[in-house]
Amino acid sequence: MRHRIVVLGAGYAGAYVAGMLARRLSPADTEIIVVNAEPDFVQRLRLHQLAAGQDIEAPQLAGVFGGTGIRLRLGLVTAVDPERQVVHVADADGGGELGYDTLLYALGSHGDCGAVTGAAEHAFDVAARPSALRLRERLDGLGKRGEGGSVLVVGDGLTGIETATEIAESRPRLSVALIARGKLGARLSAGARSHLRQACDRLGITVLEHTEVEAVEAARVLCTDGTALASDATVWTAGFAVSPIATAGGLKVTENGRIVVDRTMRSVSHPNVYAVGDSAYAIGDNGGPLPMSCASAGYTGMQATAAMVGHLTGRKIPNTKLEYLGNHISLGRRDGILQMVDDEGQAKPKHVGGRKAARIKSGILKMSLWTTSHPTFGLPKRKRRLAVPSDASAEKAFA
Repeated sequence: MRHRIVVLGAGYAGAYVAGMLARRLSPADTEIIVVNAEPDFVQRLRLHQLAAGQDIEAPQLAGVFGGTGIRLRLGLVTAVDPERQVVHVADADGGGELGYDTLLYALGSHGDCGAVTGAAEHAFDVAARPSALRLRERLDGLGKRGEGGSVLVVGDGLTGIETATEIAESRPRLSVALIARGKLGARLSAGARSHLRQACDRLGITVLEHTEVEAVEAARVLCTDGTALASDATVWTAGFAVSPIATAGGLKVTENGRIVVDRTMRSVSHPNVYAVGDSAYAIGDNGGPLPMSCASAGYTGMQATAAMVGHLTGRKIPNTKLEYLGNHISLGRRDGILQMVDDEGQAKPKHVGGRKAARIKSGILKMSLWTTSHPTFGLPKRKRRLAVPSDASAEKAFA
């Protein structure tokens, strides 16, 4: 009876860990099933480029996992039952239950459009491929109008900055504005903030600082100070949220639904469940929670892999690094900012800007795609046999 490992989500974290496990664990003892709603690998870090009108590579997951021994199950995860050790999956054939012995929860996050009235109905976001494509279609329509149109990006976090600059550069006929609740780039160093402001000026982006949105309507945004801003396309980047599935399943979570894990990424309430990426509430080496980011996905993924292999094979579980080193921000295709942070998460005085920063960010994106597309490359070839028995519950559920 083989030990079944089910991985929920094939984003940066899920695909990476699945590949690591396939290379480290013997297929005689284990089977690995990845459940994902889409057949492609989605480069979430580049969805703002997709929305702006650029072509973004999306490798087929069937090809990514081909030859690795990993089984791909296309379907939407609708529920998790950790007491019975099953997940509920909806697919074209009706779906059903899928049992597991060990679960890796990597469902990521999505745009939090529910915090402000009308945002869910009228705003676009770039946190998922379908929503990014809807925004792209809308921008295409505005581009066909003789007078162009207005785009309003709400939120000046990394996603908001990258989205506003990408759209402004790719579609210069559109009027782009960026709303910041406080000072633009408040978490950046003084030099990086100055560089960001210059980039916005160069691209013709109107920056509205110390502005808070109260409601979103079809053709305008209402601010708390009574101001009404006309908008042909409102893009919501003011925060992210996780799926309520973990909360509904009874896993211990934070107030915003992220799974509380120990130092090894193991759920503190259900020891055969691990969480990585945006879904996990993990405390970094600096004593603070890791932010939702691709970097955090990588670090939590490495730790979860080490813990799962160690636990299943009876070996010592090492502590891998859990750190956050900085932010890589693209400002269109030819400009960017590399801002390193200290152990407290505060911006260091120096930054790298311009084409050099853009090339660094591009290199990181290419490396992330290549690593995900080759999930078992370069890892130890020795397959570890399991030292723990498999739970029969996995065999009771359909495959």
